[in-house]
Amino acid sequence: MRETPGRLLRLLSLLQMPRDWSGTELASRLNVTTRTVRRDVDRLRELGYPVHAEMGPVGGYRLGAGSELPPLLLDDDEAVAVTIALHTSGLGEASQRALGKLSRVLPSRLRNRVAALEASMLALPVRGPVAEPAVLTAVSAAIRDASTLRFDYVDHFGESSRRSVEPHRLVSWGRRWYVVGWDTDRSAWRTFRADRVSPRTPNGPKFTHRDPPDGDLTAYLTRTMGREMWPLRAVLRVFAPASELAGRVEGEVSPIDERTCRLELASDSYDVVAFVVGMLDVAFEVESPPELAERLRVLSARYAEAAGTC
Repeated sequence: MRETPGRLLRLLSLLQMPRDWSGTELASRLNVTTRTVRRDVDRLRELGYPVHAEMGPVGGYRLGAGSELPPLLLDDDEAVAVTIALHTSGLGEASQRALGKLSRVLPSRLRNRVAALEASMLALPVRGPVAEPAVLTAVSAAIRDASTLRFDYVDHFGESSRRSVEPHRLVSWGRRWYVVGWDTDRSAWRTFRADRVSPRTPNGPKFTHRDPPDGDLTAYLTRTMGREMWPLRAVLRVFAPASELAGRVEGEVSPIDERTCRLELASDSYDVVAFVVGMLDVAFEVESPPELAERLRVLSARYAEAAGTC
């Protein structure tokens, strides 16, 4: 009896593979009799797992999708959140195996939500945490249905506005998720942080999807999100060749001479600028703005005091 819970978990793991299992195969894998396999399958069904069985030489057991999630202690939004996390985890084959197991037991209402998310997302190389699943699913549904998205939005400076946007894609970039779409009031492409979006219902009129901006969405985002989205600018004179910084920093590097270059960074915090430059481990001077220089003086004094306690 003490072995039963562990055996049930092993049985469940086998049934989650995309194939049918005969009772004899399962009995051999679990080192039990076929009668015990039948009893264990009944226990899984009692727990809510939809185990299907077909008789005959080509039949067998398999785990199917039920009318509700099996008892994984996940509600609908949590199940969608797990799926999003697996898509952006960067774990390669392991995440794909986990996605396969999860998708096989999702009820149809959740499978449709997940399919809309998968078709609407563009995951760029840098991953990050997601916004609220309810926001992401609302945006992805509008993308799938080509429905104008209406939402309240709060910008970098805390200013609120009401927007009407033809959503094009959801994008995972850095630490956040973004909505890329055509702003109908401003007649221009815009990118919005998903965690600052509050969808309003109902959606607006249907639209026809436009070609991506710049003809290439990734190129557009690389250009605009690298500088244009961030409220703060920093210009530094770095005492190192431009070639030494190439590929090491997300900023604009331009040579001054063979030993010196200029680095322009965009951010939402001077502390982030200080961190990035510190990681480069090169000598530099602040050209602008004065606020960055003052922040560096505060941080340097703090570090010097901390070092003096050793």
